[in-house]
Order: sequence, then structure tokens, then C-alpha cells
Amino acid sequence: MNHGTSTASPLASVLATGQRPSRLQRQGRYTPESMRHPGKMLPAIAATVIEAFTRPGDLVVDPMCGIGTTLVEAIHLGRDAAGVEYEPDFVHLTLGNLRYAHAQGATGTPQLVCGDARNIATLYRALHGRAALVLTSPPYGSHTHGHVRSGRDNGGGKIDKRHHRYSTDRGNLAHQPLPGLLDAFGHILAGSTILLRPGGVIAVTVRPIRVKGELVDLPGQVIDTAQHHGLTLAGRHAALLAGLRDGALVNRASFFQMLETRRARDRGIPACAIAHEDLLLFQPAQRSTDLPEAAR
Repeated sequence: MNHGTSTASPLASVLATGQRPSRLQRQGRYTPESMRHPGKMLPAIAATVIEAFTRPGDLVVDPMCGIGTTLVEAIHLGRDAAGVEYEPDFVHLTLGNLRYAHAQGATGTPQLVCGDARNIATLYRALHGRAALVLTSPPYGSHTHGHVRSGRDNGGGKIDKRHHRYSTDRGNLAHQPLPGLLDAFGHILAGSTILLRPGGVIAVTVRPIRVKGELVDLPGQVIDTAQHHGLTLAGRHAALLAGLRDGALVNRASFFQMLETRRARDRGIPACAIAHEDLLLFQPAQRSTDLPEAAR
């Protein structure tokens, strides 16, 4: 495995994208109902990547757009955006967020398709060779941590876990075992490459996961998958989910992340709460791996 990286990225190696909690990053910028999506990208991550690799008027694509974070941040920054989402319910939430963004003065033009991202090159045939940036994240399974109401919140009752089911549709890639998910994600990356213009970048946010208690290097497996589909790793950064205060990290981990971390430690596993996502930058192998300067 060759996971070496280029040094030409305009981004710092560590991005301070968790200075405010996700809830506050979205407050007043996204519709309240869209908060129920269990696996949202941090708006600060999306905005930072879009500003680094695109200019106003450029096209940004997200083949697995969820509730539209990439699209919303793109049109707020004056970029055009195109997204694909498999779940009709999430498409509805994305449309609401895009309307909300335009009501707040966003100037970019979005497009949205409900469909299978493995077919993105067909769904967006008219956009071949036009995207400056593809920004996305793979699903982490059919269930996530979701939202929780503790006994303190519900009058001393049991812990109430909600909005934790990513999808009930067995056709959703979130239901695939990890090998199947990675295979499908590889086809999504390959299709997205067709949409890239020369010098365009594919950016993927991903973090390690636990499968039956075992820590899995999902970022490393995504790198291998991308390379298998003709992409070269051109940069690797840490996008913080935690805040930075006086040189120390401010924990933003969820209730269930902390609970699982404590349980693992009780079993003698040296687990830590996740404080960042890997931001992986790819370019087609046949093109230059020198990433574009934002101000060029």
C-alpha cells in the first residue's frame, strides 16, 4: 500500500473546523427538521474545502449529499452545486435547505437528483468535465449514534435514542457489509472522476469505525479503493470535530461516543473518542497531482 501524499495542498495539515458545535454551525442556516439526519458533514469542513479548491461560479458536486451540506455551503459561497441522494426523505430535506439558503441570499445555482450515486456519470451527463470539486463522505452503516435524551432530559426515564437509523431501504449502500460498501464507493468515485474538469479535486471526509468492537482503518481502505479506481492521493488532512482552546482540544464527542469509549476501556481496549475526520484529497492518476492554489 502506498499512502504517500503530495505537499501542494493549499490547506493546513490540521483544520480548526470544530470551533463551534455542529448544532450551532447549523443554527439559523439549515431547517430545524433537517437536524434529524444522523450522519451530517460539518458545515465548516464543507465551507473550508470549497473555499480552498474553487472560485465563485465553479461547480461543486456531492454524489452522496444527505441533507445537502455540501450544496448549501457551495451556493452560499457563490458556487454552483450538483448533488445525488438515494433516500427520497433526505432529498426533501435537501430541497428545504436549498430554499432556505436562497431565502438568506445564497447566489449559487443548485441541481439535485434522487438516485443511485453509482450512476452519477449518467445522471449528470451534461456536467462531464465541468466540476472543480467533488466533496462527499461514505455512510458508516445502517445505524449511527443519532440523538439521545437522557434520564435528566425525560424525567428520569430510560435513555431515549432517536434519529439513529440511517435508512430502512435494503438497497441503500449503508446496509452493505464493508467490502460491498467499499466496492460501491469505488464505482461512485470513478463516476465522479468523469465529472471533474482538468485540475479538479475529489475530497472525501472519513474516519475510522468499529465493527463488532474491532477498530477498522476506513480512511486507509478508502485510499486503497480510490487508487484501485485510478485516483492518486494528493493530500491528507485532519479536519477537527473538536474545538481548540488555549492549545487543548475541547471535546465535542456525542453521548454514545463517550459511552462506547468508556465501555471499551473497561474491557481493556485503549479506545479514544474521535476528535477529527480524515480529509482525503484525490486526483486522477493520469493528471498532475499538483493541487490548485485557491487564489491562483
